Amino acid sequence: MDDKQIERISRALADPHRIRILKAVKDREWMQCSAILDMIDLTQPAISHHLKQLTEADLLIAEKEGRNMKYTVNKTVLAAYKEFLGEIAG
Repeated sequence: MDDKQIERISRALADPHRIRILKAVKDREWMQCSAILDMIDLTQPAISHHLKQLTEADLLIAEKEGRNMKYTVNKTVLAAYKEFLGEIAG
């Protein structure tokens, strides 16, 4: 994991709404955007913005299903980030 990716992930996780989204998606194999919208009291454009940030940080994997998008947690990247945090924690 390079410094740029660590920075993207850290910035993505700096927002409480993104953390809530990530926690919700991690509990399911796949979660559709509409389910996230029902769960969090934000507008659809705001949810889309947060999902884009999490996807660009590689924390979520997006897959198109018909006209909708569904998301799952990228466990490999999350594990690498956790390992990085463990290394700097000592």
